Amino acid sequence: MSVLECVDLKKSYGRLQVLKGINFEIKRGEKKVIIGPSGSGKSTFLRIMGFLEPPTEGRIFFKGEDVYASRLNLNLIRSKIGFVFQEPSLFRHLTCLENVKIGLKCVLKMRDKEATEKAIEALKAVKMEEWADYYPAQLSGGQQQRVGIARALARDPEILLFDEPTASLDVELTWEVIDVMRDLARRGVTMLIVTHEIAFAKEVADEILFMNSGRIIESGPPEQILTNPRTPRVKEFLKRLVGGT
Repeated sequence: MSVLECVDLKKSYGRLQVLKGINFEIKRGEKKVIIGPSGSGKSTFLRIMGFLEPPTEGRIFFKGEDVYASRLNLNLIRSKIGFVFQEPSLFRHLTCLENVKIGLKCVLKMRDKEATEKAIEALKAVKMEEWADYYPAQLSGGQQQRVGIARALARDPEILLFDEPTASLDVELTWEVIDVMRDLARRGVTMLIVTHEIAFAKEVADEILFMNSGRIIESGPPEQILTNPRTPRVKEFLKRLVGGT
């Protein structure tokens, strides 16, 4: 069953067209990775698919329902989608446990006892239960991002969206977060991931999509996209990424 799908998705900001007609589908249990140069529209696409902002044109389906045409409750749909951003943006005055609990209580209206149990379960899933009573300032960047993942995971989302979650981390902390995402992939969590971590993409992705100038110009299994891409633009991007130039 399709969890998220879009048809001819477009997004413009004034005269600037950022997304130029994207067709996409992800089914339950699939892991799809989006790669591409900065400014190609990846983050904008993810925000629209997470219903954080509307498209200019096109249709988006959540579990088969045309969301905007049927006037579904967007807040209810958002509560079923976990979003992990580049920066975890944790509340500095709250502990890790409280940061994970707050959405459960305020959005899902859980009682404190139930919210606490769900939050601890989510922290265990990202190996952060021992830091439950620590504050964000007492954690490394990688640990903060793991709490951000726990916060998204605690709501039992239908899908997790990751927008370059390791972009601001050094190499050691990057793999700390990647290990958690790898574990979620093994557990069958549905994930749509924007990343430049090619080794991780090759390992976990069912499909890799290459976005350029607001379009998906090539997609396929990791071995095809990463070792034998069809389009010159993908070849050039991967060569520069691997070569560091």
